[in-house]
Amino acid sequence: MIFKLSYQQLFSQWKSGDLRVMVFALILAVTSITAVNFFINRIALHLNSQGGMLLGGDLVVISDQAIPADYVELAKKFDLQSTSTVEFPSMAINGERNQLAEIKAVQSTFPLRGDFNVQLNTQKSPKNIRSTPDQGNVWLEPRLATILNVAINDTVEVGAAKFKVAGILVRESSRGGDMFSFAPRLMMHVDDIAKTELIQFGSRVKYQFLVAGNANNVAKFSDAITPNLKRGERIQDVKTARPEIKSALDKAETFLGLSAMASVVLSIVAMLLASAPFVARSTNTAALMRCFGASRAVIQKILLLQTAMLALIGGVLGCATGYVLQYGLAYIAGQLFVETLPAPNWMPVLMGLSLSFAILFSIMWPHIQSLKNVSIMRILRRDEADAPVKLWLKYAPIVLVSMVLIAVLAKTWQLALAFLSGILGICLVAGFLAYVLAKLLNRFSQQIKGKYAIGFGLSNLNRRLGLSIAQMIGFSLGAMVLMLLMMIKTDLLDAWRGSMPIDAPNRFVINIQPNQVAPVKEFIEALKVDKPQVFPMIRGRLMAKNAQEINPDSFEDERAKRLVSREFNLSSAANMQADNKLLQGRWWQADEAGKPFVSIEEDIAKTLNIQLNDVLSYDIAGSRIDLTVKSIRKVEWDSMRANFFAVTPLNTLKDYPTSYMTAFYLPQNQDMNALVQQFPNFTVIDTASIMNQVRDIMNKLTLAVGFVFIFCLVAGLIVLYAALIATREARLQESALLRVLGASRQQVTIAMLTEFASIGLVAALVAIMMAVALSAYLSIFVLEIPYQLNINLAIGIFVLTSLLIPLAAWSVIRSYLNVPPKQLLNSI
Repeated sequence: MIFKLSYQQLFSQWKSGDLRVMVFALILAVTSITAVNFFINRIALHLNSQGGMLLGGDLVVISDQAIPADYVELAKKFDLQSTSTVEFPSMAINGERNQLAEIKAVQSTFPLRGDFNVQLNTQKSPKNIRSTPDQGNVWLEPRLATILNVAINDTVEVGAAKFKVAGILVRESSRGGDMFSFAPRLMMHVDDIAKTELIQFGSRVKYQFLVAGNANNVAKFSDAITPNLKRGERIQDVKTARPEIKSALDKAETFLGLSAMASVVLSIVAMLLASAPFVARSTNTAALMRCFGASRAVIQKILLLQTAMLALIGGVLGCATGYVLQYGLAYIAGQLFVETLPAPNWMPVLMGLSLSFAILFSIMWPHIQSLKNVSIMRILRRDEADAPVKLWLKYAPIVLVSMVLIAVLAKTWQLALAFLSGILGICLVAGFLAYVLAKLLNRFSQQIKGKYAIGFGLSNLNRRLGLSIAQMIGFSLGAMVLMLLMMIKTDLLDAWRGSMPIDAPNRFVINIQPNQVAPVKEFIEALKVDKPQVFPMIRGRLMAKNAQEINPDSFEDERAKRLVSREFNLSSAANMQADNKLLQGRWWQADEAGKPFVSIEEDIAKTLNIQLNDVLSYDIAGSRIDLTVKSIRKVEWDSMRANFFAVTPLNTLKDYPTSYMTAFYLPQNQDMNALVQQFPNFTVIDTASIMNQVRDIMNKLTLAVGFVFIFCLVAGLIVLYAALIATREARLQESALLRVLGASRQQVTIAMLTEFASIGLVAALVAIMMAVALSAYLSIFVLEIPYQLNINLAIGIFVLTSLLIPLAAWSVIRSYLNVPPKQLLNSI
């Protein structure tokens, strides 16, 4: 009985037209969040897959012991692909020439992500392939081939075996996690290890077990294997392997999270404004039911059931529409990416349905509580005022739901706090300005003579003060979100990509001896590149902190154990590099060049629990030195410039054994063979592939945000239209009365345009103020990229919003302006 009555009432309200606005806004809300999150989900999976190419898989288990068979079975259990590699240093020999090489023995299934760029024929250029060397064959990096003076089809000795050089390994994308290994690469098949007789008891060997597959399954595999890791085993993914990629992916997730939050805000604004007609008609229906003897409990059950029906209908239709729309976006994006995006998971559907119920119930619950107590006199006297819903009770549920949604989508508390602060700021500023403007314009309207239509429009702001404030806040929120998205799409993304310019260093040269610094500078300058900067490098092991000895057993964290079990690269500098930022402490002065100070990178400080003014003891070439932590720095790793975890004043370590390194940009058409031949002790590291991967992530993210921006822009315009539709009945009643009292069509139009032009001006002003403040905060404190105010964009948004709101209002009501007053009265 209650279900049938609930359905009949909903069907009746649907035919009246009011419910259509509510359902349309709800479907729009769910569609926007579902489509955006479907697309964001697939792009995020794609970007992480791109990052996985730097490792050869999505996740790597690294060990100093052979990989247990249990790990292979566990990977199969989670339906993951797997492969293994073995790495160890050894000499590669060709006649009288020899060179220490980093041997990498791989299975034929390696890599799981990415490919190799290999020259297989001296007469042909290198090509991208997914295969590995056959048994009996090896691939050499160009640097190793140059040092050994070998070419394709020549022979090299590795241990007790000889191998044919089958190719020159130009690029190994899977080396992203080991970019700064000191020896050049020699790659062979894993089945050839035994005949080299190189791996014996006590040999220094690194075993890697790689997996790839569905992101959720990879995460489950990681969770399952982590508690069972043995001593000497650790898990590495693309973020923990390379700080540059971690920084790029983190910023990518932040940009996409901002887009998702924008769609949430637009959806909630639409639902709040579009719920008014449904609530008003439900109030009348509840009063009528009370006249016929319905109890309060029955009224409440009917309203709850109707809300659930609407939430289910809107959620299902919105999810279905969002799923279809994301396929169109993904198809276009896939064409631009020249790759097939990963299949979507069903989490956005669950989010969309949850959003539908959460938003609708949080909006309707305060009204449901008040409607069950509606007075019967409301039917007998239409001007009977109901007991007002307390303001905090009316908005507390939707505020709580909004905060939870934003916190989930933001991923970081800084981003969530910034967005919530922006929303709160808009509500306060827009509400205050709306109140002040309504009072001022009401006085001004009384002084206008001969411009009755304009005066009436201005006085309407004060006559409907509550509605005017709500509309200004709603329009301001919508305009702020769209402006913020536009700023993200243009200024912030451009600044992010500009943080790694095209001429960022892509060659690193290490092992430079002190007497080679001058000739190296001359050689590099002869290549007609920018003057290189040379940095000292001093190898030291951290032995103690504050006079207490440190060893791997002092820490529980696996990364901390690794850090204290190996040597650090310390450097010295008079001035802090431009891409570093002081978080704590101070940099040293010119007269402190020989003081025992050290500056520590933020992440290392957190991992090893190093605080400002701690005294760190390092062992350098058998000598011990105590250094006081004078500052903690944040390093912009995605700048790809030379940076160090620990830096001392310029002369502090001058008496210790020192080598040097340099970094510079080398165009693709130039090679470093001449440098290697002149200085065979040098290790030249080509980071171009790493930089290309980072730039690829940046470029694809820019396209992704661009598509999401277009969708959110359309959604924002529809939200604006829906919000205006929601107030249509009140506007029609007013227009009908004005027409009956003799007002012309032109006067009614001018009055309405004047009112909405005033609302639009305030909304545009508040939106610009808050969007600029938010984008500046996000740029400086969250994304940590340079910020510049875009005056042209701000002016453009101000003009567009000021014009768009009154024009949209006119488009909603214009069809009724030509209808005779009698017909208007009958329709309402």
